[in-house]
Amino acid sequence: MPATPRPPPLPDLVNLLLDAVFLVDAGGCVVYANAACERMFGYTPDEFIGRRLLDFIAPEDRERTLAEVSEVLTGRPRIGFENRYLHKDGHRVRVMWSACWSETAQLRIGVARDVTELRHAEAIQAATYAISEAAHDADDLALLLDEIHRIVAGLVPVAGVAVATRDRRSGELGFSYHRDAQGGLLPLDEPLACRYCGWSMRGGRPLSARDAALAAMGGQALSCEERGCWLAVPLVAQQDTIGALVLKCAPDTHYSERDKALLHFVAAQVAIAIDRAQLKAELLRAARYDELTGLANRRLVQDRIRSAIVRAARNGGGFALLYVDLDKFKQVNDTLGHACGDLLLQAVARRLQQCVRASDTVGRLGGDEFVVLLEEVDTRAAAEALVHKLRREIGQPLELGASTVAVAASIGIALYPADGDGVEALLAHADQAMYAEKRSKGQAGTAP
Repeated sequence: MPATPRPPPLPDLVNLLLDAVFLVDAGGCVVYANAACERMFGYTPDEFIGRRLLDFIAPEDRERTLAEVSEVLTGRPRIGFENRYLHKDGHRVRVMWSACWSETAQLRIGVARDVTELRHAEAIQAATYAISEAAHDADDLALLLDEIHRIVAGLVPVAGVAVATRDRRSGELGFSYHRDAQGGLLPLDEPLACRYCGWSMRGGRPLSARDAALAAMGGQALSCEERGCWLAVPLVAQQDTIGALVLKCAPDTHYSERDKALLHFVAAQVAIAIDRAQLKAELLRAARYDELTGLANRRLVQDRIRSAIVRAARNGGGFALLYVDLDKFKQVNDTLGHACGDLLLQAVARRLQQCVRASDTVGRLGGDEFVVLLEEVDTRAAAEALVHKLRREIGQPLELGASTVAVAASIGIALYPADGDGVEALLAHADQAMYAEKRSKGQAGTAP
């Protein structure tokens, strides 16, 4: 009768496993590691043996790993715990564990499965959805960038996030967001950071300070302390590079090529979200503000007056409304041209804004007609004092090309509630008062 074949030694079988197997003593030191450990972490079994397993764990995961170990040491088998280990080349490996404690051998037995690829795919899916949701829900760009910071920090360890965007008109790069992990302002050398972002944007790929390509592009400007601490990822929307996402690396962090690929993908979603938010903001601004002067337009002025009426009625107060019309503006257009007329309107807009408080509203209704809403100015004497100041400021000579123009304005006053209790009534009263002043100057026929 043939002899029954003897099974191979247990260590040989364990070394065939795709999962890593560790035996760890009560002090946390490795006493055995199988061959899969090298495939998974880059270290040979001999490099593990005698060392604390905790030393190989990513710093941000060590505290909760110790809490999990405490559970295992009580004799409760644990399945499904995940943490991150530092590969020998510096990148992070995400691992799922099953572990138990052998009272007889006084050893902790752990089996580790590499779930990095699985979690990477899940992270891409989750990030895409989260950014899409953020773009839909955020009321403005600032809120969107805060949410993007939170999403990115959930994907890779970061000490801070900055977003540089290119101005649609000037093409200049500037930082619309830079926050640290606690939400405070992230210290930033903006001129250097803009150059750094420009290199990444021109190269069309993530760029870290330690990349060899950086030196070839002038990266020697970065100090040795900064080297390796920053990663810039271009933001590309609709084949147009609109800026860069900049990450300040957490201490002892190295971004792997996998991390960079993930961030590159995420940056593409971020770029689309930012592009849409900027377009939405521009459309909203176009609907509320005068394109030529940047002042509130008729619609926004009316909204502000309605809000002032509600506040004044609630508080038992009042406010003043000034209607401003430039004298002989048509003559400027006819003699110097519409370009000079536009410059005159822009100059008057600036002068009006310089004379009022930030809480007041200056608007342009159209042509050379302006409105000034003075919050909590509820006496005619106070309003007339402001009118005197406005006339003096507007009346300063103005250089328009080769010509010097003397500017003057007629200004009418309406007080709430004495001169009207609604938007149209107040505007009509102030308009009539303005034309009464214009007629007294003999200028009524010059209004465009």
